[in-house]
Formats: sequence, C-alpha cells, structure tokens
Amino acid sequence: MRIKQIVGDYPVKSEYRDLEIEELFIFSGKKVRNGLFFALSGESSDGENFIDEAVKNGAVAVVCEKEKAGVNCIVVDDARKAYAFFSAAFYDNPQKKLKIIGAVGTNGKTTVCRVLRDILNSNGFRAAVIGTLGVSYPSFSGATSHTTPDPHLLYYYLDELYKRGAEYVVMEVSAHAIAQKKVDPIFFSVLVFTNCTPDHLDYFKTFSVYESVKTSIMNKTRAEFLVVNADDETGRKIARKEPAITYGIKTPSDVFAVNIKETADGLCYIMNVFDKLYEVKTPLLGLFNVYNGLAAACAAAALGLSAEQIGRGLSSSKRVPGRMEEVFYPRGKVFVDYAHTPDGLEKSLLFLRKICKGNLYCLFGCGGNRDEEKRPAMGRVAGDIADFVILTSDNPRYEDPMLIIRRAETGLRESTRDYVCIENRETAIKYALNMLCDGDCLLVAGKGAEEYQEIMGIKHYFSDKRLITELAKECGG
Repeated sequence: MRIKQIVGDYPVKSEYRDLEIEELFIFSGKKVRNGLFFALSGESSDGENFIDEAVKNGAVAVVCEKEKAGVNCIVVDDARKAYAFFSAAFYDNPQKKLKIIGAVGTNGKTTVCRVLRDILNSNGFRAAVIGTLGVSYPSFSGATSHTTPDPHLLYYYLDELYKRGAEYVVMEVSAHAIAQKKVDPIFFSVLVFTNCTPDHLDYFKTFSVYESVKTSIMNKTRAEFLVVNADDETGRKIARKEPAITYGIKTPSDVFAVNIKETADGLCYIMNVFDKLYEVKTPLLGLFNVYNGLAAACAAAALGLSAEQIGRGLSSSKRVPGRMEEVFYPRGKVFVDYAHTPDGLEKSLLFLRKICKGNLYCLFGCGGNRDEEKRPAMGRVAGDIADFVILTSDNPRYEDPMLIIRRAETGLRESTRDYVCIENRETAIKYALNMLCDGDCLLVAGKGAEEYQEIMGIKHYFSDKRLITELAKECGG
C-alpha cells in the first residue's frame, strides 16, 4: 500500500515521498522490507533515537513528531495516535466493517468478553474474541502479548476476522490501550464498564489518573451504547454523566439478578432484563460471575437480543480458562485463578469461603516491576480470609523475588501469623497441595491460564494448571 493511501486525510506536518509500504513496525531492531517505522516515546526511551537503526533495517519512511534530516519523515503531532490510525488504514479499516464490543474495567474483562461471545454464538451470530487469552474464532486464532494488542497487530487481527466471516468482535480494552490511543479509530457498538479498583499504579501513578483514563472512553462519542456496573462507584459516576444501560445486584438497575445461589458446581439466579425474567443456570462460579453475566447480558440486550435469547446463551456459557477454574486433585478442591489485585483476590476468596467445608488455603504472589502498593494490600486480604497463606513468586520480571515477597508479607503479618513464604512457585504449589485434606479448598492465584513465568526478561515455561494436574497423577489421581 502506498503511503498516501495509509495517511489519507490524517493531518501531517511535513512533505514526504510517497512510497510502497509492505510492513508496519515499532521495534527498530526488526529487519523488514519496505517498512513504515513508528518512532514512539516510552517510559524510559524515545523512539526518535532509534530512527537510524530502523532505516538501516528496512524502513523507507518514519512516522515521528520531529523532522530528521535525510529521512523520509511523516511528521505528526502525536505518533501514537497516528500509529493506530495508520495501522487501521493499512488493513483497510476493518473496524468499520465489524460490530465491535469493548469491555473496560479493572476486573472481569476476560470473562465478560467470553460470555458475550458465547451468548452471540449460541444465537446463530458469528462472534470472535480478542483479549488476554488471545484471539479466538472457529477458523482463526492468534496470540496476544498485551490485553489489547498493539495497533499493527490489532487491526491485522480485525481484518483477518472480517475476512473469515466474523460479524462481531468482543474485545478487552485495557487502560494502557486507552492511554496509548490504540483503539482511537474504533467507534464501538457497545462499551461495557465492569469496575474500577486500584491497579497499574506503577504506570498511572495515582488512582485518580487511572480512573480518569478508564472513564475517558465511556461516552457517546466512542460508542452507540454504554453499559455500566451500577454497584461500582466509578460506574455510577459514568451513569450520572452519560446515558447508559445499568446492571447490578444492590443498586436499582435496568438489568439485575435476584435469588442468587452459589454452589461448587455453578450459579443459579433469576435475571431481570428490562422487566423480562429468565432463570439462569451456569457453570461459572462465584458472585463476581453473576456481575460478569449481567454485564454480558446488558451488551447483548443493547445489540437487540431478547431476555430469552440472552438467558439461554448465559446458561450455555463455558468456564473461562484460568478464571476460577477447578483443577482436579485427589484431596480437597483446587482452583486456579487470575486474581492479581486486592479486589480480585478478595472476591475469589470470599466465594471459596462459602463453599469450603474445611480449611481454606491461598497461594499467591505479586508481579515485579508493577504497582508496589498493592502488595501489602493483597497480603492483608489473603490473611483476613484464608486460614493459611502460602506466599510465593509470580512474575518477578527484573525484581528480586524475595523483596517482592517481603513487601507483600508486611500486609500479611497485619492479618495473620498462619503463613509461609516459599520463593520457588513449583515448590510452593507442592507444599500447598500436600497440606490438603478432604473438604479443604486451595486457591492458586495470580497467573491463571498463563503458561510462563517471566524472570529477568526471559519467559520460562510454567503452568499452574499443568503442574497441579501432573502432581495429581503422581499421587494416584
């Protein structure tokens, strides 16, 4: 595609040579053929410093915010915004050919997207999902290294899904994606807001900034319909400012649930969708998944589905890998969950407390090079609810795992003395499993369906679920 076709009527501040582009890229070390390089500024580096390397490796043009002598520059006010719009144009703007539903919020995005996908597919629509667990569609799948892929990958995936017959794409929209303008070219059919609790403060610095970024997309200029959780304080703020469909359990809402029954096998509740009732029975576990189901129901209603269609779809929805997923073990009940915030950990443990007939054990760690303040908070939550805590390593990244553990331990000690610290995650899981007796429950939190542990920039294969399954076989399970 020629540069002028990619740029279109996007405002640029320089003259440039109109050349053929075959690839888009942001990593200057990647060797390309006729590439368009985006010089993006990061937290610790400036893409402008890597232009020469990008040209050496095959860039025939560079999108940047300052002109560089001797380089075919497309100068713009905001390189990140241009990155999204140019990526969309390069793939012929697939976002305009699809009905796209976005899930925004601290917790629940993955499950809301998967449940909504199941509702749509069960009613004969062709729906795909993009998020933390990758890209999923019957004839296409792909990996994602971020909750919301970088633009050149995101719009490639949208284009592929459209070509393969998808009508709907349900996608997770992270706060980082909003701040970095990845989804700016998209006008969503529906935007769903699940909740807002402190997270990613290593990047956003304060909760107020994090909250304002998340809520900035929740307006009628960005979506035809808005859906918000009326039981969440931030959700109520949005609903006071914007016309929105609301859902909740405690607060009067357009869509709500009553007669909720939580068991170890699933959920049962009466769902009210704009005064139409349906009894939902689903294998999803925990009160938080009532909220996730209601969020998906609201989005489906906005798309025109009836309460009966939604209810049938909810009842047919499948458990999401790594989200309160039970993994067989001969003794007790073992659950793997992605909970990696204080709020997420609390909700998961409170559910298990309801179904646990013996001791409740919690194994968790905290990620390195991420928000440090949530570490003691997670320790306090685990100590308050669980009978015994195994504090271990998660993805330490470039930090010393024991320093991370010690920080979480400061909060844990405020709640309990019934805990142990074991740095090696495999050893910690073996220790926890050996403690189990019939009637006990163990929550293995933090990594969910992840199949790696990131240490000093290297992703080593590691799966909580696979390890537990192997250990179950070794002890005769």
